[in-house]
Amino acid sequence: MSTKVERRRAKDHKREKFSWKFFLRPGWILAILAIVAFSYASFSFLAPWQLGKDEDIVQRNKQLEQAFEQDPVPYQEVFDPEGQIEATEEWTRVLLTGQFLPDSEALLRLRPVEKTPVFQALTPFETNDGEIFLVNRGFVAFPGPQIPEIEPAPTNEVTITGMARLNETRPDNPPMVEQDRLQVYGINTGQVGEAVDLELAESYIQLSEGSAGELNAMPVPKLDRGSHLSYGWQWLAFGIMAPLGLGYFIWAEVRERRRVRREEDELAATEAGVTPDAGDETGTDARNEPDPEVVKPEDREATRSRDVRARYGGQHPDHWKRRSRH
Repeated sequence: MSTKVERRRAKDHKREKFSWKFFLRPGWILAILAIVAFSYASFSFLAPWQLGKDEDIVQRNKQLEQAFEQDPVPYQEVFDPEGQIEATEEWTRVLLTGQFLPDSEALLRLRPVEKTPVFQALTPFETNDGEIFLVNRGFVAFPGPQIPEIEPAPTNEVTITGMARLNETRPDNPPMVEQDRLQVYGINTGQVGEAVDLELAESYIQLSEGSAGELNAMPVPKLDRGSHLSYGWQWLAFGIMAPLGLGYFIWAEVRERRRVRREEDELAATEAGVTPDAGDETGTDARNEPDPEVVKPEDREATRSRDVRARYGGQHPDHWKRRSRH
């Protein structure tokens, strides 16, 4: 094997050794970081978020089913002395006896019901035991900017039936007074109690349909599980598919670069008079081809004649040979 061929093979080996540096380019680095971040978010946040919502809905549906399978119970069996309920007790139907305090009523705004703009009436209710609960009496739709006429709650002693509800997070917006009515942005008993100067129980009551003081009863959530479970599985699948896709593109890039390099080597070998084969990069012809530096003139002439006959056939006359004889 000639020194020229050996030098070329050493050069090709060196080039192959550092081919992976191609993936240190900014584009590939950003793509790898993006895929890693996406997969991490899918497994750590997005999938657990959807699966957690599915678990919450399943638990809520279970509690709703139990609430309507059981008869209403006295509120003391569900609320603790501070007026709080456990999350597992939400939607339980309870009975309260006492009277409404309509002068301390507040209106919940910007809370549509079935895509319809409404005002919800939040009226304090004082039990015969002296505890005061905030009661959501239902809603009244309004078509324009003016507050619609809302039927006041009865002031006589009544027994009401409602569902125990957990307190909502305190809204960022403070209560406001508009058209002589107190309006709030959320059902937070602490905020409403401060606005009406009453000490309210922490959890509140959602009035049931047909109960005294009810306007249009708030609809009960449908026992529909929704699509959160499938969304959760989709995020998990995306988190797995993204690295697999990245691996495929890396494999395709490596394969393409090797193909291009192989074609370049074949072209260089052809120009140098060396034809590589599948077993050896330099091919058998490179091993059998004599070194041009040590070939004798008569051997070179014989080789030339053999190449001409191989290309054009022996029936064509060799004019170069005739001229060399004269």
